[in-house]
Amino acid sequence: MKYTRVIYILVLLGVWSCKETPKTADKTTDYTVVPIEYARGFSIEKSDTGITILKITSPWPNAETAFTYALVPKEKLPTITLDSDAFDAIIGTPVESIVVTSTTHIPALESLGVLEKLIGFPGTDYISSIHARKRIDTGKIQELGSNESLNTEMVLVLQPDLVIGFSINAENKTYNTLQKANIPVVYNGDWTEESPLGKAEWIKFFAPFFEKEMEADRIFKKIAKDYNDAVAIAKKTGTVPTVLSGAMYKDVWYLPGGESWAAQFLRDANANYLWADTPETGSLSLSWEHALEKGQHADLWIAPAQFTSYMQMKDASTHYTQFDAFQKRKIFTFSKTKGATGGILYYELAPQRPDLVLKDLIHILHPEVLPEYEPFFFTPLE
Repeated sequence: MKYTRVIYILVLLGVWSCKETPKTADKTTDYTVVPIEYARGFSIEKSDTGITILKITSPWPNAETAFTYALVPKEKLPTITLDSDAFDAIIGTPVESIVVTSTTHIPALESLGVLEKLIGFPGTDYISSIHARKRIDTGKIQELGSNESLNTEMVLVLQPDLVIGFSINAENKTYNTLQKANIPVVYNGDWTEESPLGKAEWIKFFAPFFEKEMEADRIFKKIAKDYNDAVAIAKKTGTVPTVLSGAMYKDVWYLPGGESWAAQFLRDANANYLWADTPETGSLSLSWEHALEKGQHADLWIAPAQFTSYMQMKDASTHYTQFDAFQKRKIFTFSKTKGATGGILYYELAPQRPDLVLKDLIHILHPEVLPEYEPFFFTPLE
């Protein structure tokens, strides 16, 4: 899954930033700001002439540049004059064919009812969506290699109206090649958001390309309401269980930082995440001794990396057996919920459906609150 690869790159290699001359949209037309309540990485403005200005302020962590795109109804393109130097791309809408590069983009297309516009993806085996898999099996979504080495020739043959890309910095030669061939590339930074609802609100980023703004607003409002209702339920619970998370990778224990997306879920589920007071927005890197010292007596262990069974964990390291949650069989994972070709559904769908993630966690942490609820992502370790 592309999102996972990015996280490992960030953890192991660090993040680069880039300085570029920012572009400023032509303001000779009056624009109205579209409300974005939770997301911090993009903004949208609309004019009464139908032009949409989409600005991406966080294409990757610590970025020092923004990208500005003008979206114009196709029938108005011949009659509207825009300064091309003011925009990173001018795109006619609605888009009829698109390539996306992260599985986190798939649910937005599906929710907006435009999945049939998707014609290519790098790493199709990672896609879990049942509807997308049917289109892959019938050749309607082409395999394009991997995001790190996107098959440029295939993309040029497909000639999509738009490529939605992501990157850890501005040095992506593949995207530069596509842009030189007049195929617009728009950066998506949903993965840089630090709040669950912030990630989910990126459905509004996709909507203007397909003139589906009203649908996106309706979908997101429902998700936000369900999420906030669940938070209110969790706050009324009488217990606050302690929680351990993560696992070891090459003798380093990785787990969510206290200001991360994952930690926010646990906070909203009324759990005492044992590393909640750390300032990191990404991963923490610890020794297993440190994890044991602080987490040995945690009530529950949520998301032990890729593990799906206690035997797997024991075989990987006997250190895991020293934790109370292991001994009491109180470990829960999202890694067992997979698509037909092995893609982990959580990585694909959870960013857009934080309401389901939160309800799963509340059900696990406070089973008396949602006794009839059927978990969507998380299941007990085997």
